[in-house]
Amino acid sequence: MRLLAPALVRLFGLLLCAAANSAQAHDSTAYYMANEGLMVVHGETKILFDPLFRESYGQYLLLPEAMEQALYAGAPPFDGIDAVFISHHHGDHFSPADILRLLKLRPGIHLYAPNQAVMALRGVAGAGDDAVFDRVTAVDLAYKDAPVTLEMKGLLIEAVRIPHSGWPSGRVDIENIAWRVTLNGTTTVLHMGDADPNDVHFARDASYWEKNPPQMAFPPYWFFSSASGREILQDRIKPARSVGVHVPASIPADPVLRPAELRGYDLFTMPGETRVIPTED
Repeated sequence: MRLLAPALVRLFGLLLCAAANSAQAHDSTAYYMANEGLMVVHGETKILFDPLFRESYGQYLLLPEAMEQALYAGAPPFDGIDAVFISHHHGDHFSPADILRLLKLRPGIHLYAPNQAVMALRGVAGAGDDAVFDRVTAVDLAYKDAPVTLEMKGLLIEAVRIPHSGWPSGRVDIENIAWRVTLNGTTTVLHMGDADPNDVHFARDASYWEKNPPQMAFPPYWFFSSASGREILQDRIKPARSVGVHVPASIPADPVLRPAELRGYDLFTMPGETRVIPTED
């Protein structure tokens, strides 16, 4: 569902400029790209989640052309990106060819991804692309493995495998990673990919969730529409604020027009939207 009309392209250009101005006004900001694509900024540190993908499956937003070109070019607000995180290897979250292109065009970006996604990336790489993989970190986690911790300058990176929605009857082979990332020791965010909303996945790592509640979580919208998902957010993850992602294009931006179970929750529905992340600097 790519938006290509000239007027819409100009609109997204204006949204990008507004986002750049917002970054100057607030230390910590989340920018919505499309589906589960997000940018999080704290000061000069910028990270992306699931930014490039090609499948809408007839119901999800694709990245607008203006944003895509700005991302490849390193134009504001997508200048100075430090790291990209991939939740899982599905076509509405990850395009190996496009991520490879991004890494080649933007040599300062590091990639963190589940092993399945990295193997797919190697599958599209050419003979001259070996150097790209010096900036690629594969996380190889089986279901029930303990969470892992990684670090790079300005980032504390924590990862745990949470089954894809549909568990235990479907998609059990998909390496879905929930990334909890702390920027500059201050702003902690949680991107959950397509996590399954069953507390059995979270209870075994109760101390992990307890030790570092995020200032902002980005659960897939179905966590709001299921009782177990709401309880996981409230009792396990305990974010200061949550904004739903992976929202079908058919769900209106106006809460009054949404299905009743989603009216009381904050959702990202329009590329270019921003949210200020509550922090205590």
